[in-house]
Amino acid sequence: MLSRVANSIYWINRYIERAENYARFVDVNHRLTMDLPPGFQEQWRPLVETTGDHEMFEKKYGEDYSKANVVDFLVFDRDNPNSIYSCLASARENARTVREIISSEMWLQINSLYLQVKQGISDESWDESNLTEMMQAIKIGGHTFSGIMDATYSHGEGWHFGTMGRHFERADKTARILDMKYYYLLPRVQDVNTPLDLLQWSALLRSASAYEMYRKQHGNLNVKKIITFLALDRNFPRSMHHCLIEAEQSLHEITGTSISSFSTRAEKEIGLMRSEMDYTDITDILNQGLHEYLDDFQTKHNSVGQVIFETFFAIRD
Repeated sequence: MLSRVANSIYWINRYIERAENYARFVDVNHRLTMDLPPGFQEQWRPLVETTGDHEMFEKKYGEDYSKANVVDFLVFDRDNPNSIYSCLASARENARTVREIISSEMWLQINSLYLQVKQGISDESWDESNLTEMMQAIKIGGHTFSGIMDATYSHGEGWHFGTMGRHFERADKTARILDMKYYYLLPRVQDVNTPLDLLQWSALLRSASAYEMYRKQHGNLNVKKIITFLALDRNFPRSMHHCLIEAEQSLHEITGTSISSFSTRAEKEIGLMRSEMDYTDITDILNQGLHEYLDDFQTKHNSVGQVIFETFFAIRD
């Protein structure tokens, strides 16, 4: 497969997954603000901090992290390359360049989702009053695309590049939302294990669509179990560990080597990350510090992403 085509399919899936995750962040925080006790200040800055785009935000809005500004920046802003609109526009452009490769159903779903968001911007039909409905439409649109790709696109190299991109992006976003709760949301030490603390952990689970599966598996909310579920669970499809397992499997399908060996640096690096998580437990994470562990994970994740680019997509002289 041409590296140009592989790169486009890889990024189509990363962009759609990113848009879907941003919709989760915004929707859950919007719902959370309606459940906060009287007098407790809404917190929208952590969402921008989580995306890593706070410098870009402050150039445009200063220190005004109001709900309206954050929603505009994360959802509609054409100048923010990571906004939901920009992600869908980039996914659509990548899909346009490989229309002859992907299925027509995949193209139609991407185009439809992009136009839906664009139309909402153009006629201002989407605003804070129906923010939940808007975010739900984007999440469902992302799920629909994933299902369409699985059902209509041959499960060869192209499909595996797309699957690798989706799970690689998802691992990063799960790490970021977990870090957001621990590092940004709780303002005072004395609030730990209070109803407010548990309310925020519940919101975090919902932002990863993990609340129901967590309750079915573990019952009552428990911070250590929540961290374990989102970081280390091998079976939950949005956990960091599961996403690395799936990404690594697709990578080996592309290269044709077994999981226990490697023929490229990309396989080696992602294999090291995944195997380290195989032998990590909650005690290891807490001994290191949750924020420190997640920061280290994201550093390694970014490094692996660069190696994947150099291995498969970089133009060589």
